[in-house]
Amino acid sequence: MASTFSVGLTGDFRGPDGRSVYRDIGLSVLEGVSGIAVSHLAEHRPELGPDQLAGLQGVIVLTPRVSAFSLSSADDLLAVGRFGVGYDLVDVAACTAADVVLFIAAGAVDRPVAEATVGWMLALTHHVRVKDALVRTGRWHERANYMGCELRGRTLGIVGLGGIGRALVPLLAGFGMNPPMAFDPYVDPEAASRLGVRLVPLDDLMASADFVSVHCPLNDQTRGLIGARELGLMKPAAYLINTARGGIVDEAALAEVLRGRRIAGAAVDCFAEEPVTRPHPLGEFDNVLLAPHSIAWTDELFRDIGRTVCQGMLDLAHGRRPHGVVNPEVFDRPGFQAKWTRLRF
Repeated sequence: MASTFSVGLTGDFRGPDGRSVYRDIGLSVLEGVSGIAVSHLAEHRPELGPDQLAGLQGVIVLTPRVSAFSLSSADDLLAVGRFGVGYDLVDVAACTAADVVLFIAAGAVDRPVAEATVGWMLALTHHVRVKDALVRTGRWHERANYMGCELRGRTLGIVGLGGIGRALVPLLAGFGMNPPMAFDPYVDPEAASRLGVRLVPLDDLMASADFVSVHCPLNDQTRGLIGARELGLMKPAAYLINTARGGIVDEAALAEVLRGRRIAGAAVDCFAEEPVTRPHPLGEFDNVLLAPHSIAWTDELFRDIGRTVCQGMLDLAHGRRPHGVVNPEVFDRPGFQAKWTRLRF
């Protein structure tokens, strides 16, 4: 049994001055707990190195990649806790092969991302970006050129009816919208019906929805899911919103339909290549809203994500399975069980 369960946080939680970048990342869950030691990795690297993980039983990861190389000497590493819900930068198979459990902050992001999605729906339909610019540039009398529209009587199409999509549905109740539709091959139609959501094929959703909002994970099945053909099905008055992952929506195809004014606009929070350090091609359009993969970032979000991930580390240290495990098959591996027995309290 371990005398200390050491948890490290990747270097991007701190700025160059060594201070925390974020107000609250939930570390209170681990503070003062006997046998738990928390530290910050001294250096931020785009890909975690095996030397950075030496001596750690758990690592909480914000943005670095976790690869087979990262885990090549993971004799004492029991867990990777992803600070969020996306794990496309983590090699899941490599985690399992190294007898490392991967878990995410399942549920912690649902409300903030859903709320941000509603905010973007309103901002797009009321031309908030352009109307702000009209005042700032003295073009008051152009305001009649930007008549907006209400959410009332319009239809939301949700691509991926997971936790975020489900949290989004009740937030729309007061706007007088039509019942939402969703595309998700993994959701039972009866379960969707109980939420007031109608499951439809993707093509039907793209052709019928006034808002197409993407909330599925990025994986081999969803990469390029919405390309030129799918975008071509959208109504001219419809909007596309992507708060999920870059790579699900073909950015070049999206730019093409926007350039041709074949859809009403878009809001994009995530990109195929991040970080975006030069002007992005989608930035040329006045009917597009962009954010640096942070539209849902709030103090509450980071607090709740952190609490969830820290609780997962605490659970593992005390011999309990954490919430949000991505590779549950690892618990059946003798190597993992031996490591867990050796490292937990």
